[in-house]
Amino acid sequence: MAGLVSRREVEIEWGDCDPAGIVFYPRYFAMFDRSTALLVERAVGVKKIGWRERYGVIGIPMVDTAAKFIIPSKYGDVIEIETRATRLGRTSFDIEHIVRKGDAVAIEARETRVWAGVDPDDPSRIKGVPLPAELVEALRPE
Repeated sequence: MAGLVSRREVEIEWGDCDPAGIVFYPRYFAMFDRSTALLVERAVGVKKIGWRERYGVIGIPMVDTAAKFIIPSKYGDVIEIETRATRLGRTSFDIEHIVRKGDAVAIEARETRVWAGVDPDDPSRIKGVPLPAELVEALRPE
């Protein structure tokens, strides 16, 4: 199952748009967050709410991100978000999102996430913990 890719369609809602009638850019990052969670859920076979119980992690915080906005989207448009891992480290991983409107690439985005648990030395903090083998196997870039 190497090189897992997740694709999903998203219809742009009225609340996603700014006064100019196009998607307000932070809304894309919320869509990317959900897309990354769906990819990981598919890879490990556990919904995000179950990650803490199964793996002892509290989430996958984003520590770096960037996006290139090529074509705007507006209310009623349907976009496709394609999400895949591009790098797997010991406690972190990189994700790529390609957003398409029809056949055209609308956005190219990337993010770095950390597989994070509670820091045993300071429970008020989080700390990167090793990625589970099943996640690495499923997401390993080809």
